[in-house]
Amino acid sequence: MRARTKRLWGVGVAAALLIGAVALATVALRQHADLFYTPGLIAEKGLPDAGKRVRVGGWVQEGSLVYGEGADMTFLIEDASARTVTVSYTGIVPDLFREGEGVVATGRFDEQGAFTAESILAKHDENYEPRELKKAGQATS
Repeated sequence: MRARTKRLWGVGVAAALLIGAVALATVALRQHADLFYTPGLIAEKGLPDAGKRVRVGGWVQEGSLVYGEGADMTFLIEDASARTVTVSYTGIVPDLFREGEGVVATGRFDEQGAFTAESILAKHDENYEPRELKKAGQATS
């Protein structure tokens, strides 16, 4: 084979490999992408398809956290639109999870519109201050 033909075959094989890698990445990302909804967006556009894995985010509404049997709990997620989504969850929540704080719940809506979370992520602001420094700051002021 001539050098030109070898180069052409090399470019063709490299292009085929690149197209295959992009196709695999696209399929993998599409299967594992979780859409993020807020209560206001759900009220505006309607509930996502039943059984589809989604993330619902906002703040845990004050006074809405109710503990059930064992590790069961329900709470409301609210956002700036004053809409809420009721979340039921069974499991251990992160240490930063509490009323009035940010939360992202990953789970599914059922046919009746109830949201059951599979995992809970607690959000916090970027202004971290250790408890020891907070106590020291309160003592001096």
